[in-house]
Amino acid sequence: MTTTTPGPAAPAPVLRDNAADTVARVPPKADPPTDKLLRMYRQMLAIRLFEERVNDLYTRALMPGLAHLYIGEEAVAVGICEALRNDDYVTSTHRGHGHCLAKGAQPHLMFAELLGKEAGYCKGKGGSMHIADPKTGNLGANAIVGGSAGIATGAAFAAKYLKNERVAVCFFGEGALGQGVLYEEMNMAQLWKLPVIYACENNMYNEYTHYSESTAGEIIDRPRAFGIACDVVDGQDVRAVYAAATKYVERARRGEGPAFLQLNTYRYHGHHVGDIARAYYRPKTEEEQWRSERDPIALLTRHLLDGNITAAGTLDQIEQELVAEMDKAVEFAINAPYPDPSRVAEDVYA
Repeated sequence: MTTTTPGPAAPAPVLRDNAADTVARVPPKADPPTDKLLRMYRQMLAIRLFEERVNDLYTRALMPGLAHLYIGEEAVAVGICEALRNDDYVTSTHRGHGHCLAKGAQPHLMFAELLGKEAGYCKGKGGSMHIADPKTGNLGANAIVGGSAGIATGAAFAAKYLKNERVAVCFFGEGALGQGVLYEEMNMAQLWKLPVIYACENNMYNEYTHYSESTAGEIIDRPRAFGIACDVVDGQDVRAVYAAATKYVERARRGEGPAFLQLNTYRYHGHHVGDIARAYYRPKTEEEQWRSERDPIALLTRHLLDGNITAAGTLDQIEQELVAEMDKAVEFAINAPYPDPSRVAEDVYA
């Protein structure tokens, strides 16, 4: 298994001066059932393989526009979405493929959307940064930083009004902490005790700037100022993410209000697929350390094998199945037709 070979066990790296933010304050208490662990392994690996093929499509000039790869952050999307029901809501970001897949999107329709094909989720008109799938509760990715905060909070308001016990999760990066709309929404959510989880994916870089240069104080102190329940979680440990998400999703479903999770993670690639030479804003040794010591798939692989939860052959089989699935999905998208030009104005509302 070339993709999932675990590296040596090591604590989370303390990088720069953000030691306080690298502590996992919500460790997993007890393992989920084996079938759920294997499903989370499958989902994380599916996202990794999907994104690797996205990068390949871009470099071969088969994909129009850019994409923002989620490689390295898979445990966040999978750990949270595993705690949700199918009819719960999520809102996503410009780096949203992982959220879409973790919530139930199909790879072949995702690839079709990225290639601008009619079979895609948005009929080829949304592209990488605007994929939505209401059937699985995905209210859409959003290219505006912090732009989905209002959508997720509004969905949570509707859920409370309708008393359907649905929960909304708003994924966003630490760069969104510079957007005032996020604070307006958190304020209303706390006042009205809305069932929404604000999931801050702290991958440490606002595009090309380390977040410590743009975000004053501790991230977690910001939601705490509103009285919102909050925790810092090791975003590379899918078991820790799942434990935290389950705790706060159940709390929201009981009507006890919003929560904020700071999920410390790391993107292995650049801000987007064209950001190849990253040495001018972050050291290569940093990237290598996260890859070798804190890879989310390798961490779960080690746990599954060292704990005799499953056999290496089972993981090999899962990988082989997913490789075949992704290859077939890419072929489907490449061969799918483009939408007819006469339909360019359909399904466009703004």
